[in-house]
Amino acid sequence: MKKTIFLVQAAMIAAIYVVLTFIANAFGLANYAVQIRFSEALTILPYFTPAAIPGLFAGCIISNILTGCIIQDIIFGSLATLIGAVGTYFLKKWKWCAPIPPIIANTVIVPAVLIYGYGLLPEGASVLYYYGYYALTVGIGEIISCGVLGMILLFSLDKYAGKIFSA
Repeated sequence: MKKTIFLVQAAMIAAIYVVLTFIANAFGLANYAVQIRFSEALTILPYFTPAAIPGLFAGCIISNILTGCIIQDIIFGSLATLIGAVGTYFLKKWKWCAPIPPIIANTVIVPAVLIYGYGLLPEGASVLYYYGYYALTVGIGEIISCGVLGMILLFSLDKYAGKIFSA
């Protein structure tokens, strides 16, 4: 029974991640230099259940494929979400730290994808300068998505966590 609940929770989280990414994508917010993926707010869910780890990873892979991302983004963007989810799970003793791992993982990994995968580097421009620029823009988007929206979600779910995430 516990394996079934784990699988269902992971699948539901993946599905919700995909839907939220499509909503952000409809507004042009899901990809490239400025990313405010509403779905990234879900990266706080490993605070409540380990099922969120594979759910977020699968949801990100599916979202990246369906929104037309390149292979580097599908792989490394999804790995950033996976790393963030695992980090959140391990920091679950400290509620206010829940959004920090996904913010850091995406801020470090996604700028390299933008530069080397999408080629968002003007000819002759400094890689270090643009890496810093994209780290800033992605980081701001992650702070909004994970830090602000994620913490609103965490505090909203906290009261009902025993009912929603019980195994």
